[in-house]
Amino acid sequence: MCTQFKVPSVSAMAAIGRKFVLSAVPSRIASRNSCNKTFSSSSKVMAPGKVGFIGLGNMGGHMARNLIKKGHKLVVYDVSKDLVNSLKESGAAAAGSPAEVASEATKVVTMLPESAHVQTVYTGDNGIFSALQKNSLLMDCSTIDPSVSQSMAGIAEEKGSSFVDAPVSGGVNAARDALLTFMVGGPESAYKEASEYLSLMGKNVVHCGAVGTGQAAKICNNMLLGISMIGTSETMNLGMKLGLDPKLLAKILNMSSGRCWSSEVYNPCPGVLEGVPSSNDYKGGFGTALMTKDLGLAQNAATAMKSPTPMGSLAHQMYRTMTNHGYGGKDFSSAFMFLQDQKKK
Repeated sequence: MCTQFKVPSVSAMAAIGRKFVLSAVPSRIASRNSCNKTFSSSSKVMAPGKVGFIGLGNMGGHMARNLIKKGHKLVVYDVSKDLVNSLKESGAAAAGSPAEVASEATKVVTMLPESAHVQTVYTGDNGIFSALQKNSLLMDCSTIDPSVSQSMAGIAEEKGSSFVDAPVSGGVNAARDALLTFMVGGPESAYKEASEYLSLMGKNVVHCGAVGTGQAAKICNNMLLGISMIGTSETMNLGMKLGLDPKLLAKILNMSSGRCWSSEVYNPCPGVLEGVPSSNDYKGGFGTALMTKDLGLAQNAATAMKSPTPMGSLAHQMYRTMTNHGYGGKDFSSAFMFLQDQKKK
């Protein structure tokens, strides 16, 4: 699961949730071509320089290492000293706070679990904004409330710098292999500058429009992912009860119309695929608690936009139930295990 950061009080987080307003995003999208610009990882790479990186969890650690592999000097921060030390062994320099990172680098990447963590890291005591250098570029790869991204961008602009929201898709293995997809929201000039760095950590860098539209694309993607993972888990469980070998069933699904990422690349049934969380007791990967958070963001957006999402709502309810029954720290593909456990009750 991603590294945890000290966050504001429960009442403060509740206030953050109430501030979710996505209605401004569609009007901004209308002034641009939505998700129509893609920067390929084969594009020209800029000369290496120092980059700051904050948030070294399951995804962020791999992303930071890829920047080091591509020749960049890194200054890193995380509340986990073990994760910082691991990056130091890979050649990074350690900072004592987000402010120290910002004071040493004008290009900063953040990869944090939730909106509250982003607000704390950027605006809190010893946060990024307290030591931000003019003309800095801030690239937030967290999946958060679009209104929080817009708020951070406004503060950055006041300080003479740029901010883009650049949430990612692809999972831990894609982060390790620099095959992520980045969905970027921000001005054209900031997108182009950020692409030079993001393309070192991923395969696709897509411009979605103004700040906040990257988050809009990501929460739509993760709503579909949550739904499809539950569907794949139900299918694998039913097929096994009907006497089918799970590897054979997965093979048939993946050559048929039921094929999807959850069945082919990230199958939730233990033993079907190697190198995925389901074959490692659901350790690592993308935590159930984080999927629950993302589905909550999607539901908030759906309510604000008056867009019916019955399947998204049901998926959110199931992942909330899983989190409340001890699955929060396991990979979200543990939906399969959760369904199996139900037959024991």
